Amino acid sequence: MVPTLALATLVTQAALVTPAAQADGTSTVERRVHRPHTLSAEATAAPTGLSPAQVKQAYGFPTGSSAGAGQKVAIVAPFDAPTIEADLDTFSQKFGLPACTTANGCFKKVGQTGGKTYPSADKLWAMEISMDVEWAHAIAPGAELLLVEAKSDRLADVVVAEDYATGHAAYVTNSLGVAEFAGQTAFDAHFSRSGVSIFVASGDDGASNGPGYPAAAPGVIAVGATTLLNIGQPTFAEQGWRNSGGGCSLYETASSAQHSYPGYGAVGCGGMRAVPDVALVGDPRSGVSVYDSYKTANSWFQAGGTSASTPMWAARAADSGLVITPKLLYSPASPITFRDITVGNNGEPALPGYDLVTGLGSWTGAAP
Repeated sequence: MVPTLALATLVTQAALVTPAAQADGTSTVERRVHRPHTLSAEATAAPTGLSPAQVKQAYGFPTGSSAGAGQKVAIVAPFDAPTIEADLDTFSQKFGLPACTTANGCFKKVGQTGGKTYPSADKLWAMEISMDVEWAHAIAPGAELLLVEAKSDRLADVVVAEDYATGHAAYVTNSLGVAEFAGQTAFDAHFSRSGVSIFVASGDDGASNGPGYPAAAPGVIAVGATTLLNIGQPTFAEQGWRNSGGGCSLYETASSAQHSYPGYGAVGCGGMRAVPDVALVGDPRSGVSVYDSYKTANSWFQAGGTSASTPMWAARAADSGLVITPKLLYSPASPITFRDITVGNNGEPALPGYDLVTGLGSWTGAAP
C-alpha cells in the first residue's frame, strides 16, 4: 500500500494485525493489527493491474453478474474509508460490474458494533479497504457486501468487529494479522462460528518469521499468495509467491483433518498448525487493479499481497454457496478442485500436495 505518490516502487505496510490492550498470558501488551506488506506501483490515472475478467479467466471462476447471489460477504478492517462507496462505484463502472450501493441494498458500511458511528479515517487502511471491498465484489458481483470498521487497530477492537461480522454474514474476510503471542488461543473463539466461513491473510513476509495471528487460528482458512504468468497464453503458469507468509504455529495445534491429510507430515510442523491452507494470486508484480480516491491525485493502483488473495477466496466461497471450513478443505470428499502449485519458494519450496508456500493450492473453477 502506498503512503506517498513520490516513489515509483516501494514496500509499505499493506494489511495484517500487530501489537490491542490484552493480557497475553504472561504480560499486558498493546497488540495492534497491521497490514501485510505489499509492493505497489506509483498511482496512475488508469488501471494497470489485472482486471476481474483476467483473474476469472486464470481460474475459471464464474463470470455471470449474479455470481454470489443470495450470499453476504463481510469485510473487517480498522478505521474508516470515507470514499469507499464512491470508489467501489468507479471500480464497478470501469470493469462492467453491476452497481453495488447502499441505495440498491448491495453495500452497507457499519462501525464495529453495527451502528453508523464510523471510526477516524486512515489513508493506508482506506486503500486496504478499497482492495478488499472491490475484489470481493469483482469475484462475487451478485453478493451483498458488509464493511465492518473497527474503531482502531487494537486487537480488542478488531475482535468486536469480527464478532459483528460473523454474526451477520456467512463469509468473512480479514486482511489483517499480528505476530503470534502466548495467550492468543484465548481469542480463537472470535475467529470461529458455526456455519460461517472465515478467511485471514497469511502475511507478506515469507515463511522465515512463521505465521501470524489470526491466520493460525484453528477455525479460519489462512490464505497465501501466488504469482500468475502469461494469462490467456499457452505459456500460462502459476507459482508460489516468494513473500507469501506461512509456517508452523507456535501455539495452535493442527486439526485432525489437517494432520491426517496425505503429505501434511512433510511440512515438518509435527502436531502444530501449518499456515497457509490455500492460496490465490497475490504477487504485486501480477497485482490487481484497485481504485482509491481518498487523499490521492491519481487514484488507480496495482496492488497485491495476501490482502488481495484473501477477499477473492472469500468471494469465491460465496459464489459456491459452500460452508468452507478447514475440515472441508482437507476432507478426501471435498468438492473443491485445487491447482497444485509445485513451483516457487517463500523460504520453503512449493512441492506436490500440501506445503507452506500455498497450502493445498489455488481453487480452480471446477467446483460448484
